[in-house]
Amino acid sequence: MKYENPVLFSDYSDPDVIRVGDDFYMVASSFNHVPGVPVLHSKNLVEWEIINYVLDELPFEKFNEVQHGNGAWAPSLRYHNGKFYCLIPFPDEGIFVAEATDPYGKWSLLRPLLTGAGYEDPCPIWVDGKCYIVFAFVKSRIGFNSRLAVIEADEDLKAVKGDYKIIYDGRDLAPKIEGPKIYEHGKYFYILAPAGGVKTGWQVALRSKEIYGDWETKIVMIQGDTAVNGPHQGALIDLDDSGEKWAFMHFQDMGAYGRVVHLQPAVWENDWILLGNSEDGLAGTPVANGDYPVEVITGAKIDPSDEFESDKLSLVWQTPANPQAEWYSFKRGLKLNCIPFEKPALSDLPQLVMQKVQYKNFAVNSKCKLNLVNDGDEVGFTVFGKKYAYCCVVRRDGQNFLEIRKGEIGGEEDETLAKSQPYDEGSVTFKLSAKFESPNRLAYKFSFGGSAFTHIFYAEAGAWTGAKIGIYARSAEPSKGSVTFKYFRVTCTDNRIK
Repeated sequence: MKYENPVLFSDYSDPDVIRVGDDFYMVASSFNHVPGVPVLHSKNLVEWEIINYVLDELPFEKFNEVQHGNGAWAPSLRYHNGKFYCLIPFPDEGIFVAEATDPYGKWSLLRPLLTGAGYEDPCPIWVDGKCYIVFAFVKSRIGFNSRLAVIEADEDLKAVKGDYKIIYDGRDLAPKIEGPKIYEHGKYFYILAPAGGVKTGWQVALRSKEIYGDWETKIVMIQGDTAVNGPHQGALIDLDDSGEKWAFMHFQDMGAYGRVVHLQPAVWENDWILLGNSEDGLAGTPVANGDYPVEVITGAKIDPSDEFESDKLSLVWQTPANPQAEWYSFKRGLKLNCIPFEKPALSDLPQLVMQKVQYKNFAVNSKCKLNLVNDGDEVGFTVFGKKYAYCCVVRRDGQNFLEIRKGEIGGEEDETLAKSQPYDEGSVTFKLSAKFESPNRLAYKFSFGGSAFTHIFYAEAGAWTGAKIGIYARSAEPSKGSVTFKYFRVTCTDNRIK
């Protein structure tokens, strides 16, 4: 059975993966998007499904408003003494811990472990009844990077002991080293970490017989002559209990598509792990395809479509700020209330309901029933990144109008690209087609209101994320206006494009 990379053509930045029995679990960054820290499951490392989120909301008041690029950065996931532990760094607040006995169930509320700004990418390891956490530093918050540190904690990850100690300085051999994941294999401890930067870096392995060093350095995977830039942060995974079969998963930055996830073979040679396509003990390069590391096919997948027949949103949906109960409800579809928002630009609208891009080429069709009451009531469909565009129906002078606008994060007011004559229909169907042109160029074509409008927009990445697609309702003042989305259907068109 063959797979093709990336195995997840979707924005799951900073993936960490573990095996528990015959099951594999992944967590990834979610930044300011809520629910936070997705939990994914697989039986073979190729086919994945979303099963849960660690965080129902972000536990700081500031996240009731949109905080682009902040929030839950690269988490780690580990299983110890019957519990799953997820360590989550917030760059301004510190390192926090949530735990669960069942990854499908309710995770505990976050508890602080190491407070303060500037810590990122924590990963624990238990050794002889003690727990050690390796982590990196955020230069924009603490003034330096390119170094790794270790701090000791109690076995249940409820408190740290003493101060952290810098164990590795990568400024010479591994500049910008970050995202460390620590393992024990044979007679060594190993740290796998990316260096050199997200877009142009490489994978480094460190090894030492002692937690606090000295640590040797070896480059174990580079881009080489492949198209896989980075290759960046990821996880080393044992495939069974033999200690002989391994794999590695990492992300690649693909601009508007976000940070897509690749699966690489991994082999031990002379007490070093080599990743990807490697020969003679040299650094490997990413593979374009390979054999399933576990010979089982489940058909698991992430379905971006939603018929809105449940009493809750599908797990593909997130909002850019902590959700409020009055934003939406379910009654013969997804009812979005026209909630006042004082700023004219869409960039900081908290009630955007968005999802990641799941395919290289795709189409979207979403029907919405209109109940716009007051002037300023509005419903729309957006492609959202640092620059964004959206088509909308807005009520003005007692009538509904179709419009297309564009804007950018940090902008004060969005630009109206096209206005129409009044729109008198009771519902509107938003349509979109997306076509891959290059890794950093994703072309979207909007159409809505029948064929009244079409517009081509080139998507851009967001703040540490790929572009997202989504829907919203808002108003200029308190209103009883609302809209009801009947469905949101996403179709992969890769074969059609080919």
